[in-house]
Amino acid sequence: MAYTVDFKDVSTVGLESSPVADALAGLRANEARYFKNKYDHDFTVTPASQDTATLEWIHKILAEERDIHIASTPLEVTSFEVEGTKMAYVFYESGLSINVMYALEDGGKRAVGFKLSDGMEVPEELSAFKFARQKSKLAGTIRGSYFVLKGEY
Repeated sequence: MAYTVDFKDVSTVGLESSPVADALAGLRANEARYFKNKYDHDFTVTPASQDTATLEWIHKILAEERDIHIASTPLEVTSFEVEGTKMAYVFYESGLSINVMYALEDGGKRAVGFKLSDGMEVPEELSAFKFARQKSKLAGTIRGSYFVLKGEY
């Protein structure tokens, strides 16, 4: 069932199995607030099992670009378009969030971003990345990294 993320009243709905559910819920709410404030877009997620196309698209990009295979269980995904850019997110049980920003127009920005919830360790499969810290009222300390896409998807 789809869930529109509320960033005013943060909830762990859909994320309860995560050992860092509260921090992951804060991270998800942080993303929801950003898209609502910048694009007036309601950030709505669905269980990963109900949107396998989005999950497979993200996993294909990770595998083909950097041979990355995430070990954690995917809990939720979302995919939407804002101002000519396709955005796709997956939230994992470990507390990891991965997003793909894919400009639909040739020559636009295309990248994969990783965000780690407060309290989780860097997953082994992402150990090659350097993570910058960012403070968030909703999510505590978020650690993030990214890479630019070279291929077309």
